Amino acid sequence: MSTQQPATILITGATGNIGKELIARLSAQGIPFKAMVRSIEKAKDLEKLPGITLVQGNFDDPHSLNTALHGIEKAFLLTNSSEQAEAQQITFVQAAKGAGVRHIVKLSQWAADEHSPVRFLRYHAAVEAAVKETGIAYTFLRPNLFMQGLLGFRDVIRSGHKFFASAGDAKISLIDVRDIAAVAAVVLTGDGHENKTYDLTGPASLTHHQLADVFSQVLGHQITFVDVPAPAMKEALLGAGFPEWQADGLLEDYTHYRLNEAAEVLPTVAEVTGHPPHTFEQFVTDHAFLFR
Repeated sequence: MSTQQPATILITGATGNIGKELIARLSAQGIPFKAMVRSIEKAKDLEKLPGITLVQGNFDDPHSLNTALHGIEKAFLLTNSSEQAEAQQITFVQAAKGAGVRHIVKLSQWAADEHSPVRFLRYHAAVEAAVKETGIAYTFLRPNLFMQGLLGFRDVIRSGHKFFASAGDAKISLIDVRDIAAVAAVVLTGDGHENKTYDLTGPASLTHHQLADVFSQVLGHQITFVDVPAPAMKEALLGAGFPEWQADGLLEDYTHYRLNEAAEVLPTVAEVTGHPPHTFEQFVTDHAFLFR
């Protein structure tokens, strides 16, 4: 865990899908960094990564944020998606300003807009505005729908060979979280990304029916996509344990998708990282054991 040089990068959200990929990349590159966690004891397994220093911090506790941000030059900002996320992230931004952080890399969302009918897009836009107001250099990463979101269907794909959503025939240029982490790693460790917004997509725009076709080809048996009305999707989300705020927000996301507002394919991942993004076929192949 010891490093030759002090860690000046702080990673929040280190135990989530994107955070785990990001800290693994930084560690593999020999970059010293700090990872903010709510409980160091519960995150002890992360200490095996070379270059990592765990620091305790809670988005609801500004004092703990001040401690975690001490000596930090670049911070990666990511919280759980919740009704408190906007307030938590703005608290972090204010603490970063007070601590003298020079660059915030914020995980935002495709089409973030303060006037959007989608609550997630409004809150991300509000945090982006708060970052800009501080005068701290920023990079906003705005990824499209995560391929890993399909892992939520793994049980029903395994048992019933189908999955459901209120998506219609809309095309979505969904992205693998490994590519989001790759872009974040480049931005955090290099120069020239200050005050930029990166819209991030996968290499193709696909309907959910086409996603089902890829599942069928890779898994070797028929997988069917069933388009369902929004109330049925909400009922399924609530039944799966999603809080109502989150379920309603996901329905708003899917209304946005149904309007083909997330269909554009952009070369940003390759431009920033030098490598093409993962295809959906690669994603399913790499995770096939979870769907079989």
